[in-house]
Amino acid sequence: MDSSTIYVRERGNLRRVGDIVLAQPKPVSSCRRTNPLVLRKKHFIFTYNAEGSLRYTTKSLFDITLLFVADNIQHVDSLVGFPEQIGDRLFAAAEANRVFLNADISPKALQLFSDAYGEMVLSSLCLRNKFPLLHERMDEIKTFHSLKCLDLFGCRLGDNHEIFLHLTSSSLASSLMELSIGGNSLSDVGLQRLTAPVRMMRKGLDCLQSLDVSYNPISERALNYLTCLPKLENLDGSATGLKKIVWDLLGLIYSEKPLDTFDHLRCKTEGWAEQVVNLWETSGSQMPKQKKIEESRTSALRFFGRQKFVREVLKAAPLSCESEEEATRKRVHFYRPAANKPTSERQTPSTTNHSVKLLWQNPRKRERQSEKCDSPRHSPPTKRWSVSSLTAEDIDLLSRY
Repeated sequence: MDSSTIYVRERGNLRRVGDIVLAQPKPVSSCRRTNPLVLRKKHFIFTYNAEGSLRYTTKSLFDITLLFVADNIQHVDSLVGFPEQIGDRLFAAAEANRVFLNADISPKALQLFSDAYGEMVLSSLCLRNKFPLLHERMDEIKTFHSLKCLDLFGCRLGDNHEIFLHLTSSSLASSLMELSIGGNSLSDVGLQRLTAPVRMMRKGLDCLQSLDVSYNPISERALNYLTCLPKLENLDGSATGLKKIVWDLLGLIYSEKPLDTFDHLRCKTEGWAEQVVNLWETSGSQMPKQKKIEESRTSALRFFGRQKFVREVLKAAPLSCESEEEATRKRVHFYRPAANKPTSERQTPSTTNHSVKLLWQNPRKRERQSEKCDSPRHSPPTKRWSVSSLTAEDIDLLSRY
């Protein structure tokens, strides 16, 4: 198999496959005396009978084929059309083979499963205060395009992070419903960049219902950037510059009691890849042992402080509140009442007054706006946002996309 050519039969046609190097079987010891339980061939299963004698049976052809595909998962083109039972067993086999710990194979393998099985691979992902995991596994996290809940609280995103492009991508537009980006030092500029594709190109965050922007230095100006979210119903503005009355722009009212929607215990990592994410966190938290290096290199590392910096980053305490009681008292949650949810026939009071004023000034202008309101895509808060109100920064962001 090392030097021979590989041929594949597809739909009755035989074609040659080039540039494919199959995984080599792991060498095993053939000494039965030192360790009688060593598998001489991975196609056999060794067990004990009732008398205590060792016996072996052959694996089924399906299991043998499954192991072969798992070992060479990087060469699979697509799994679309395969039953989910086979996909589940193949994912488990690849996980047991530690395929998802290989940085060269893991992104392609996860993309392969995500394209075929969607939310079964991962429907909810919680990376709360796990910023090292986010930065180390960014390529793998981008392959999860069927997430319904994503918690990125305390991941130190800042105002210009590459995850913003993934959050507003078309792959997550029809699935993401709950998003938490609190505690990330996110300012008005960062929120502007995050919502730029949605405001300018109507792309991304179509189904977002709950948004957590708490513990970020944002002001009331950021509310203008949130008017583009058509289905936003819950907003967490704790420890921000948002006031308790945001009805005029977003149609949300202040909640006297904390909403259960923003309880971080609700967002958990769920799916086939749950154990994979846990394994990433476990392997990443273990610092590799320092190898013996030359004295000059040791002096250089100590001088520049690289080792100390890495240890401080990995051991840094996550962002948290003072206490549970103070956190509950400081919570500022907004919600949209059930009777005031945006529909094609209802309008908010501010929008209605604005329409009456326009009708009194210019009837023809009112007719043009009524034609736009008939479109089911736009919600009442979005009608107040026009293309003419785009700033120079928005135009600059549009040119980048």
